[in-house]
Amino acid sequence: MKSQISYDLSLANLESVKANMLPPEAQKKMQCWIRSRHLICSGNFFVFETVDYSAVERFSQCVSALGGTVISVDPIDKIWMGDHRQVILYQAKASLHTPCHNLKQYWLKYGGFRTRFDAQA
Repeated sequence: MKSQISYDLSLANLESVKANMLPPEAQKKMQCWIRSRHLICSGNFFVFETVDYSAVERFSQCVSALGGTVISVDPIDKIWMGDHRQVILYQAKASLHTPCHNLKQYWLKYGGFRTRFDAQA
């Protein structure tokens, strides 16, 4: 299915987004995404999956406010929403290596190993 999606998503658009939120607000948003299984930790990276591209932009703002970097944004699949509508599933990967936050420990306590869009979930 990955080969059927032909969208040009450049990181230049996300890199130009300024971090206009404070780190405590960014951390709260990311904790909410962890609890709702949109955001998981995979190795040294945070993986965010959503069907809303504006959420990817908000995720990019949160990561940059916490001192991290968005590595890639890819449309990975088309999923059915109801009987007659397909939407694009976006996956964003970010590196967040700053000692001032405890998101990895929060993910260990409240998160899961699969996102809500995982086929095995």
